[in-house]
Amino acid sequence: MIKLIETHAHIYSDKFQADIDEVLERSWEAGLERIYMPNIDHESIDGMLELENKDSRCIPMMGLHPCSVNKDFQKELYLVEDWLSKRKWAAVGEIGTDLYWDKTFWDQQQEAFKVQCQWAVKYNRPVVIHCRESIDETIGLIEQMGEEKLRGVFHCFTGTVEQAKKITDLGFHLGIGGVATFKNGGLDNVIPHIDNNKIVLETDSPYLAPTPNRGKRNEPAYMSLVAEKVAEFKSISVDEVAEITTTNALNLFK
Repeated sequence: MIKLIETHAHIYSDKFQADIDEVLERSWEAGLERIYMPNIDHESIDGMLELENKDSRCIPMMGLHPCSVNKDFQKELYLVEDWLSKRKWAAVGEIGTDLYWDKTFWDQQQEAFKVQCQWAVKYNRPVVIHCRESIDETIGLIEQMGEEKLRGVFHCFTGTVEQAKKITDLGFHLGIGGVATFKNGGLDNVIPHIDNNKIVLETDSPYLAPTPNRGKRNEPAYMSLVAEKVAEFKSISVDEVAEITTTNALNLFK
């Protein structure tokens, strides 16, 4: 059986409340060895930590999601900083920027992102970056910071070959998920050009379920469908994709 690492899944979501035990069982049966869970804001912390206590293969991150950044974002950041100082986390995430849903707090999003990147460097943790409709802006922010020790993953990557090269040249990984399986997702022309050592796999469950489950609730067990599509685009075996991306994930999250 192939061994995979799920680098991004919100399995603490209330969409899994009724059957989380079955979801986890299907994940382990599908060959997943770990599931990394990105935080959203103060409301997601308890559920995430409860899952960690239930199964140590569910591994939490700590951060403030850009869609939770508003006029009171500094209160949320204070809580994130407090948690980061209390224990070790796999990563600082999910952080980043978002110009898809709401542009009202764009300045605050940028500030929150920079601050959390500084914490990641302080605690020697990778960052897990959300950048919906804001990939170039986010690349620019990282370039402006000029922090050589900053590392991490651009999650749910759907950009161009040029954007992929900029990101990997900065030392970051690309998180490939369900969009790779979409007929018009566009990644068929991009993935062949991405350095194998810079790819990690994810589902972003419960969102972005891969084909043929598109439109349904996503779950980590579906990640094998993503691995199969990456193997097809790379013209290598699924076993090779599993070995490469598992090694990359372990190196990233240490």
